[in-house]
Amino acid sequence: MDTDSEVAPMQTPRGKDRVSGPGRHDMLDGEALENPDADIGFCGWLLVGFSLLLMLVTLPISIWMCIKIVKEYERAIIFRLGRILRGGAKGPGLFFILPCTDSFINVDMRTITFDIPPQEVLTKDSVTVSVDGVVYYRVQNATLAVANITNADAATRLLAQTTLRNVLGTKNLAEILSDREEIAHSMQATLDDATDEWGIKVERVEIKDVKLPQQLQRAMAAEAEASREARAKVIAAEGEMNAARALKEASLVIAESPSGLQLRYLQTLSTIAAEKNSTIIFPLPLEMMQAFMKR
Repeated sequence: MDTDSEVAPMQTPRGKDRVSGPGRHDMLDGEALENPDADIGFCGWLLVGFSLLLMLVTLPISIWMCIKIVKEYERAIIFRLGRILRGGAKGPGLFFILPCTDSFINVDMRTITFDIPPQEVLTKDSVTVSVDGVVYYRVQNATLAVANITNADAATRLLAQTTLRNVLGTKNLAEILSDREEIAHSMQATLDDATDEWGIKVERVEIKDVKLPQQLQRAMAAEAEASREARAKVIAAEGEMNAARALKEASLVIAESPSGLQLRYLQTLSTIAAEKNSTIIFPLPLEMMQAFMKR
């Protein structure tokens, strides 16, 4: 009836023998094989035999108490006289327990999402900001999640809050506002490493919002406005410089041909006359009068 199984590790390797990654869980599973059901002792086996006899005597009523069902996304950790049953987690599907001596705990293997409450963080450049986020995790090893920690969900939530404060405390305000993806990856790696002993896999961490104090927002807005005004003045000055350079080049061209200035006058008159009717005072150049003065 068992369609899936996990082995129950009761101790984790320490010191130099500690390993990480998938091989670590394999080592823990190998240690669980050293704790067979025979460790329950003579009295334990006596109680198990009595429980089995009681089940046989009360058939078929007792069968409804012995057969349990777990869903596709769940695993069941069976305890026999307080010890995790050899074979680890059971399910999905049907599994069998003995009355009186066996108990079980269901573990949800689906991805769980929770919000990190807003955390008041003092950044590296001594700015206080409020930051919140969201964490996605799932139980990778149901046996570790039950045997190695009291409440894996609550522990992961508290660890996520602490990790958020610790990571952001090493960043400047500019880095927090611009490098959210890098901060999220750093938090995910830290959480995943810390929760590995609990059989939990942190899949994703995201920074949702960074709230700044009102005074700091006004100061940053004033700084941005001053920066934009400075850029606008620089652009206007560059435009004036380019226009002056163009006018200088035009004056040099006109100076080479005096008649070009008269043509420019006529073109200006044509433009003005086309727009509106008005009285135009046209200056007569003295060069035109020099021929009459000679006569």
